[in-house]
Amino acid sequence: MRIAAVGHALPPHYYDQDALLEALRDLWQGRFHNPERLERLHRHVLVGGRHLALPVGEYRALETWGDANSAWIRVAQEVGGLAVEKALAAAGLRVSDVDALIFVTVTGVATPSIDARLMNRLGLPSRVKRMPIFGLGCVAGAAGIARAADYVRAFPEQVAVLLSVELCSLTLQREDLGIPNLIATGLFGDGAAAVVVTGAQRPAPEASAGATSPSILATRSVFYPQSEDVMGWDISERGFRIILSADVPKIARDFLRKDVDSFLLDQGLSRRDISRWICHPGGPKVLEALEESLELPEGALEITWRSLREVGNLSSTSVLLILEETLKRNPPDAGSYGLLLAMGPGFCSELVLLRW
Repeated sequence: MRIAAVGHALPPHYYDQDALLEALRDLWQGRFHNPERLERLHRHVLVGGRHLALPVGEYRALETWGDANSAWIRVAQEVGGLAVEKALAAAGLRVSDVDALIFVTVTGVATPSIDARLMNRLGLPSRVKRMPIFGLGCVAGAAGIARAADYVRAFPEQVAVLLSVELCSLTLQREDLGIPNLIATGLFGDGAAAVVVTGAQRPAPEASAGATSPSILATRSVFYPQSEDVMGWDISERGFRIILSADVPKIARDFLRKDVDSFLLDQGLSRRDISRWICHPGGPKVLEALEESLELPEGALEITWRSLREVGNLSSTSVLLILEETLKRNPPDAGSYGLLLAMGPGFCSELVLLRW
C-alpha cells in the first residue's frame, strides 16, 4: 500500500489576519465590553492569513444556517473536485482508475453527499464505492488515510481516493461571543485536499511521484473514554457552535507520547527512527505540547508551524496539506520512516506509519 499522490485546492479569496480582524470588529461593533480581547486572541493563534469560501463581504448575506450550508455545498464541490483532479494527475491516474472515494468533512451536510455530487461533476465510474464520513473533525485526514489503507488491503489491485473538504468560515456564529468561538474565528480556514492510495498489487504509473510516494506500513486508532466534551459541535437551528476545551494541549501531553511509543514498539521502532513528523496543526499550544511530549528535535514540525501561519487550521484538511508539502519539499531517503498523526473529537487520535 502506498500514498501515490496528494493534491489540494484552496478558495481564491485570501485575506491577511488584519483584514479578517477588521471585518469581525465591524460585525460585532458595539457588542464587546473589552474589544481588545478579540485582537489579543487572534494574535495568540499565530495565524497570518486564511482562505475563505466566499469573499469576505458576502458573509453578511448569510442570514440562516441554510444559507451558509447552501454555500458550503456549492464551494465544496468546486474545491473538492479540483483537489481530486490534482491528486489523480500527480499520481498519473485518470478518474476511470478510481475504485473507492472516501469523503470526510465536519463543516457542512448534504444528501446526496458531496462525493455523490462529484461522481457526476468529475465523471467518476458508476462502480465507485462511496464512503462519506461526517463528524471526525480534525482527526479525519489521518483517519481517512487509515480507512483508505484498510480498503486497499482488502482489494490490493485497486485505487482509493480520500477527499477532505473543510469550509470552517461558513460555520461562523454571529451571536456567540464566548472565548471558544472568538478563538475559532481567528484560527480556522477553508480548503480541500485529496490523497490517492493504491494497493500493493497496483502497478505504479510512470508519471507518479515515484520515490517520493511512501508505503503505508501500519495504522492505529486510539479513543480516550469520557472525553466527549473536549471538542466538537453544539448543533442547533443556528448551525454549528464550536466546543473547544482548554484541555486539548493537556491531553496531548498526557497521552500522545505513550500512544506513539506503544504503536512504534509494535512495529519494532522507536521515536528515534522517525525522520518525518507529519502533524495536524491544532494551534500553538497543541503544537508546543506535541514537541514537548514527543521530545521532537528542533525543526521537526517546521512545515506544520508554517502551514498554521500561512493558512490557519483547516480541520481535517490541514494534515493532508502538510503531507503534500513533506512529499514535495524535502522527501527523506529511501528506507526512512515517517509518522502522520492527528487528534480530534471523541476525543481520539489517529497514527499512520509511513516508509519511503
